[in-house]
Amino acid sequence: MDEFRDRITPDHITSLKDNEIFVFGSNLQGMHGGGAARVAAEKFGAVMGQGVGLQGKSYAIPTMQGGVETIAPYVDEFVEFAKSHPEMTFLVTRIGCGIAGFADKEIAPLFVKAIDVANIHLPESFWKELV
Repeated sequence: MDEFRDRITPDHITSLKDNEIFVFGSNLQGMHGGGAARVAAEKFGAVMGQGVGLQGKSYAIPTMQGGVETIAPYVDEFVEFAKSHPEMTFLVTRIGCGIAGFADKEIAPLFVKAIDVANIHLPESFWKELV
């Protein structure tokens, strides 16, 4: 895991550099009322009513619509977006592991395609599940 040490998302993000994007778990309705979604709305430009994708200095991945299998397509879409925007650094929070109620071991495998994407940073708990 040492090789990924420089790609670990900080536990608490209170500010972002110009090229950094805060990646958070959302709901499809874009009601950013709690957890990381609330932080995204209050600090990083998340738009109420927009539950998916880039908004301000944040990127929403829906996690509240069902099981892990319903989150996977949104994670895949995010990874492709990050690949096409190498000028940005994406700081993925522990999406789905707060209010949505999933465990790190359930969500982390969804990010297996992100392992080789240099501009995607993941929580340490996800890295522990992936490598």
